[in-house]
Amino acid sequence: MTVIGSLPPFAIFFAGALLAGVTRGWVRGGLMLLVPIFGGLNLLMMDGGYTWQEPFLDYTLTLVQLDKLSLLFGYLFHIAALFGVIYALHVRDTVQQTSALLYAGSALGAVFAGDMIVLFIFWELLALSSVFLIWARGSERAYSAGMRYLIVQIASGVILLAGILVKVNTTGSIAIETMTLAGPAAWLILIAIGIKCCFPFLHNWLTDAYPEATPTGTVFLSAFTTKVAVYALARTFPGTELLVYIGGAMAMFPIFFAVIENDLRRVLAYSLINQVGFMVVGIGIGTELAINGAVSHAFNDVIFKGLLFMTMGAVLYRTGKINGSELGGLYKSMPWTTGFCIVGAASISAFPLFSGFVSKSMVMVAALDEGYPIIWLMLLFASAGVFHHAGIKIPFFAFFAHDSGIRTKEAPWNMLIAMGLAAALCIFNGSYPAVLYSLLPYQVDYVPYDSTHVLTQLQILFFSALAFVWLKLSGIYPPELPSVNLDAEWFYRRLIPRAAVGIGRMIDNLYQGFLAIARGLIGGMVESSARNFGPAGILGRTTQLGNSVALVAVVLTITLIIAYANG
Repeated sequence: MTVIGSLPPFAIFFAGALLAGVTRGWVRGGLMLLVPIFGGLNLLMMDGGYTWQEPFLDYTLTLVQLDKLSLLFGYLFHIAALFGVIYALHVRDTVQQTSALLYAGSALGAVFAGDMIVLFIFWELLALSSVFLIWARGSERAYSAGMRYLIVQIASGVILLAGILVKVNTTGSIAIETMTLAGPAAWLILIAIGIKCCFPFLHNWLTDAYPEATPTGTVFLSAFTTKVAVYALARTFPGTELLVYIGGAMAMFPIFFAVIENDLRRVLAYSLINQVGFMVVGIGIGTELAINGAVSHAFNDVIFKGLLFMTMGAVLYRTGKINGSELGGLYKSMPWTTGFCIVGAASISAFPLFSGFVSKSMVMVAALDEGYPIIWLMLLFASAGVFHHAGIKIPFFAFFAHDSGIRTKEAPWNMLIAMGLAAALCIFNGSYPAVLYSLLPYQVDYVPYDSTHVLTQLQILFFSALAFVWLKLSGIYPPELPSVNLDAEWFYRRLIPRAAVGIGRMIDNLYQGFLAIARGLIGGMVESSARNFGPAGILGRTTQLGNSVALVAVVLTITLIIAYANG
């Protein structure tokens, strides 16, 4: 076997990151371009039965294992990395460029992992490498958001490790296999995946961190973490009915936040959760059609959501602004970026002949076929909502609406090339889906372009557009205002710390009562001891401690589980 076709996919990106760290200028740029191109050729030439195994303690670790599902995500991640590298060619930041390659390599390592231990290693590498794309923004908000992001992502890995240890203790196997929700191991693994998948109430790390990353960093972030989680979910829990309802909720709730959100990159972050909801529904249904729909929509979402983040990144790069209330009229200065944004908006809205149409409808048809009419209605509503907040709101408030008076240059040439390639792929996949369908894990017996699908979707889009126009003209549509939207993170940032303070005060009051009784009984000796060793002094700092209570609780719980797993 030649060298090309025998190298582990992740190793190429890790080697590229190492070389990128010691080169400069156009040499580094050329090297970064070669990494996804060479990696893609290596993957295309790989034998379908290729595996790489290494002994470790009492186990044999499978670092690389190929099948149709992992290959689809492998091709996707190479394409996303190539587009991201082209988009970021103007960047001269060593930290950003090396971490981007490490991040892409970690994603490839996760989808080609052949056992749970290898998956866990790359699961954590995803978090450690990607956080630098947030911190590279250099602002205080970016630093704080990055710290919160890192804590949540590492906690996901700790929970995953606990689930793996319990699984090994009960079954003796480290294999990645289909699981049912029967036992603590399965629940822990599902929660760990659910954090990265942005299950409801576990989603705020994404909407908090992604909008604070650099303009180029957000493009990389949007491509990998959630899609690795979707892949892991398809591997471990296909056909788990609970996921149908979780996915339905994920498709619905972000719409309400996205409609009132002013930061346009945060609008896209909510939209990302909404689109992952469709994928989770498909995995939960678990039929061949549903799984095909879920993974094909993951493929398309990486491209069209990446395109939309690219256009908003270009706007931020040129204007320094990203709030809808501060933008408008940019089509005069950035016509190419405007056109590419419209292509991305049409794709995410599932217009016929654009990529979202050929994948999203598969999940919706599967929901009807398997007897989930309420879920189908929820997805129908979500489709209309997507058109509102991503299909109309993003291009309208950024490039049209009122004229903000901003006159700037068009996006740099490399950004335009990346956006053009992504837009072309959106149109190609939507107009000629046979190529994408041929890569799916199951044989496709589905025709997207029949009269029922086309007319239904066009009706949804038409009435959604009509509703937007009416709401806007009547003044009912929420205006773009500088504001802060309260989401589930309120519980983490306010309720939990305040609860911790309240509990601390209660304990302190109880202790003070005990101390008063003890003082009356045995005098000053107890008082002296309590002053030195009692909890009153410790609990005096409860306010600061409160912000860490949730994390400490998780760590203690996981420690107990690990101890149980180890007998």
